[in-house]
Amino acid sequence: MARGYSKQEVPLHKIRRYLEPGPIVLVSSCWKGEQNIMTMGWHMVMEFSPSLIGCVIASSNHSFELIRKSRECVINLPTISLTDAVVGIGTHAGSKMDKFAHYGLTPEAIDGVQAPAIRECHAQFACRLHDDSLVDKYNFFIWEVVAARAAKTPKHPETLHYTGEGVFMVAGKVISRRSKGMLAKEPD
Repeated sequence: MARGYSKQEVPLHKIRRYLEPGPIVLVSSCWKGEQNIMTMGWHMVMEFSPSLIGCVIASSNHSFELIRKSRECVINLPTISLTDAVVGIGTHAGSKMDKFAHYGLTPEAIDGVQAPAIRECHAQFACRLHDDSLVDKYNFFIWEVVAARAAKTPKHPETLHYTGEGVFMVAGKVISRRSKGMLAKEPD
């Protein structure tokens, strides 16, 4: 039986610590020869087929205009080995430095988009803009993943999850409750 927990009030601006939806990703972009990388902690899977991902990109971020104009990006999944690069990329402006060179990351081509993928990341998802109807109001982009690739091992990489105030959690142990009924509901 699950145990009850003693609760305390949480400041509303700190609820992200409990609700961040997934791992930190590095979003790479390119427009007219200018490349950039941004760190992003808020994204969500919206649909399985077509594969749609939603995310918020602040209009104050240097990547915003590159992504808006090119209508594409690559969502790259770093592991804990890239923690320092993830933090540095997230705290430095791309308008003032070449983040690929500064953090020793290798841009590489991926099918479907001109934006570069990041070789050192565990997985890469090439995205084309599917719906921009919420960009002006909420900076919310809806992407269609048009190509995807991931390292063969490990199957469950150690990914970073941001909890705010410079603190990350690492994806923990894997717990499986797989059943035939559950698998029948998932798309291939």
